[in-house]
Amino acid sequence: MAQKRVHAFYSGRVQGVGFRYTAEAVAQNLGITGWVSNLRDGKVELLAEGDEADLNDLLKRLSEEMAGYVKDADISWEEPTGEFSDFGIRFPR
Repeated sequence: MAQKRVHAFYSGRVQGVGFRYTAEAVAQNLGITGWVSNLRDGKVELLAEGDEADLNDLLKRLSEEMAGYVKDADISWEEPTGEFSDFGIRFPR
């Protein structure tokens, strides 16, 4: 399957509920690279690269596990850059 990049912004009650840690655990388990970060406006941003099927699994699992907190997800697909070597949490500066 083809390598892809997904860029997502999640809104709702997504900060302070373990969203980033859930995303990190699922992504690492699937071998996905990239990062997840809280934004100052209360949203969470996710940028991830990997096999398209694995990325779809990541999005599905986040949707299921965080269903009570996510009000909206703005998801776009892009070409991968290969710039990441692992997946982690980025903290706002």
